[in-house]
Amino acid sequence: MEATKKQTQTHFVLAHGACHGAWCWHKLKPLLESHGHKVNALDLSASSINMKKIEALRTLYDYREPLMEVMKSLPPGEKVVLVGHNVSGLNLALAMDKFSQKISVAVFLTAFMPDAVHKPSFVIKQYFKGTTPESWLDTKFESYGTPEVPLTSMLFGPKFHASKLYQLCPVQDFTLATILVRTGSLFLEDLTQANYFSNEGYESVTRVYVMCNKDYAIPKEFQQWMIENNEGMKKVKEIKGADHMPMFSKPRELCCCLLEIVNKHT
Repeated sequence: MEATKKQTQTHFVLAHGACHGAWCWHKLKPLLESHGHKVNALDLSASSINMKKIEALRTLYDYREPLMEVMKSLPPGEKVVLVGHNVSGLNLALAMDKFSQKISVAVFLTAFMPDAVHKPSFVIKQYFKGTTPESWLDTKFESYGTPEVPLTSMLFGPKFHASKLYQLCPVQDFTLATILVRTGSLFLEDLTQANYFSNEGYESVTRVYVMCNKDYAIPKEFQQWMIENNEGMKKVKEIKGADHMPMFSKPRELCCCLLEIVNKHT
């Protein structure tokens, strides 16, 4: 069922996942705009056409700088709907902690969702406990940084894209991804040292988790665990038949899902 069109304009800010860029929203952005909404799809640092290189990024704060600049630039009284995919669930958490009054709802789209009880690294570490080196296929992990501050970069390979991320997407989108992806990072070393997310900031913002039941990158079972790990988290939606990239495999269903969230929670 198509969501009822909301009469007032909503400002969506879309934050992409690891190794990707603003280009991954090229199907969703015009769909949301066709309903009269404003959409800002941004490149995070060292992503897509952002000129920084991964070697220049030392922390997740460095990575999410473009998102924070957007939040700072919002005029007084304006609130946005944040949508974060994959590792950008952690970027959303950082923005929520600092700009809670500027966010009407935060949507975790098959994304890593931290809590305010454990270190920000907890959810990533739990995820890695459920993976094996073989499950990463041709993904490349390499060390960068310094001996004093070690860091790890990550680049998804074509086999990982085909079987874990884009298995239900049109071949054109899979091909686009293999051409445009850039080396990224989960910033695990930095997150291990980071401060806890706060109840006053992060926990005060309305959150909605959007599950994808055919996601092989962040499996449905782990998505459910993250939801259960966040006490009081009850706002959950599911896009059936969507892989890890619903903006490509189910763009209209994703658009409808976001419109329903806006109508209910803003």
